[in-house]
Amino acid sequence: MTSTGIRLHAPAPGWSIDADVVVVGSGVAGLTAALRCEAAGLSTVVVTKARLDDGSTRWAQGGIAAALGDGDTPAQHLADTLVAGAGLCDEEAVRILVTEGPDAVRRLISTGAHFDTDAGGTIQLTREGGHHRRRIAHAGGDATGAEISRALVEAVRARGLRTVENALVLDLLTDGEGRTAGVTLHVMGEGRHDGVGAVHAPAVVLATGGMGQVFSATTNPSVSTGDGVALALRAGAEVSDLEFVQFHPTVLFLGADAEGQQPLVSEAVRGEGAHLVDADGVRFMVGAHELAELAPRDIVAKGIMRRMLEQGAEHMYLDARHFGADMWEHRFPTILAACRAHGIDPVTEPVPVAPAAHYASGGVRTDARGRTTVPGLYACGEVACTGVHGANRLASNSLLEGLVYAERIAADLAAARTAGELVPRVPGSVPAPERPAHPLHAPETRFAVQRIMTEGAGVLRSADSLAEAADRLRRLDEAARDALDDGKTAEPGVDTWEATNLLSVARVLVAAALLREETRGCHWREDRPDADDTAWRRHVVVRLDPDRSLALRTTGTADFPPTLP
Repeated sequence: MTSTGIRLHAPAPGWSIDADVVVVGSGVAGLTAALRCEAAGLSTVVVTKARLDDGSTRWAQGGIAAALGDGDTPAQHLADTLVAGAGLCDEEAVRILVTEGPDAVRRLISTGAHFDTDAGGTIQLTREGGHHRRRIAHAGGDATGAEISRALVEAVRARGLRTVENALVLDLLTDGEGRTAGVTLHVMGEGRHDGVGAVHAPAVVLATGGMGQVFSATTNPSVSTGDGVALALRAGAEVSDLEFVQFHPTVLFLGADAEGQQPLVSEAVRGEGAHLVDADGVRFMVGAHELAELAPRDIVAKGIMRRMLEQGAEHMYLDARHFGADMWEHRFPTILAACRAHGIDPVTEPVPVAPAAHYASGGVRTDARGRTTVPGLYACGEVACTGVHGANRLASNSLLEGLVYAERIAADLAAARTAGELVPRVPGSVPAPERPAHPLHAPETRFAVQRIMTEGAGVLRSADSLAEAADRLRRLDEAARDALDDGKTAEPGVDTWEATNLLSVARVLVAAALLREETRGCHWREDRPDADDTAWRRHVVVRLDPDRSLALRTTGTADFPPTLP
């Protein structure tokens, strides 16, 4: 495996750090990987785009799924996950998740995370969409992600791990054989680590989170610009199933023109008995699925969109007035505060909701140890595609996946060091960043991409809408390339690098969605309304060629874990 040679245009590194492992990202996956690597004696550096606790994990409301309750089993959790994944889960990857998950949660608790318990000290469990049992552990009512982030950040600081905050990762460094040799990054701050630098390490763990900012309305924070997927593509790694973007069914509707991060109304609200209704108060999910409002997220999102189209409405309603003030204040304080901040009181009125981009089920293709198709490059969490989620993530499996696969990566790296395989690359063989064939895009490209993707590749897609989106993205890309040829390119900087990454992942998403001519999971093609198991019970795998063209192929579910070099 060799790199494509494509790199972002950036100044040469002015400083460097040496380590055994660099972990890029500070959510549940990244910090778990870092803590386990450090505990195994590996010199570890954590690089994060903002502050340590600013990733997507802290925004997770619902909780973390694991078979912890009486009568629940990993086999039942496996079954629910496979159903939600709509035929595209890698069953062995899911089996790893559900069998190793309970102990991973217990280790998280031993790290310092506190989950809500009853008077006897037993962890309280709730239900969410697609789960047939109560198996969602939560903290602070609806602040699970914030509690997990707090515990992991405190552990990282207590153990003295080296961290570099406010750092946007740019590109993978490789040696002459195409093996990982570290990353380049840009630090926004003061001190000895400022501007463009490098972390030299024989192993890189991508845990950069999602790419929700590719759409106009999303539950993702502003830092979720697909940086890890874009970096992996430029490095020659394979990505898979990027067409499967989960749109959370119940996001607080703030108006048709609302953009950026939108307040999430957790699935746990429905798990506790809230009802989806239209303007007339009719529960339209009853009869549409055996679990009604607790059907898998793709089904609920489609049900909401269908009703909106039928009635010409901009949103539906989530009615939980029957909870009463006490339950809202103690079980869902974060959601209650968000609603009231926008002039809505869910204690006395239904909450307007509509789907918004939430989670990428696809990502950088990995095996069961988190290894990608580039030697020395690992991925875990939302940036990765382990095969666990298939065509649609089961609610609250994401935090668990981050835990389990981060621990597996750390175990693999520890074994590699013991075997003498984790060898630093020769510094002189690391190519310095060069002016790339890849043009940089002006900051305003970000908003153009978001409009294009929302209009053409959102919840509802078709061949026509996707083809138009692909053409508009191509024209954006060609305009920047023409400017580069004329010696006029956007200036390197955080805004231009993020815009460039967003356009890169948007191109892949649309190409994969055009290729998949069916409706499956969270990929909804209006012109192809049915699933096609004969032709499309397959994964779409994409690689970026040196000329920046996309090489697409499909692979069967049995062949999903990649054959690694």
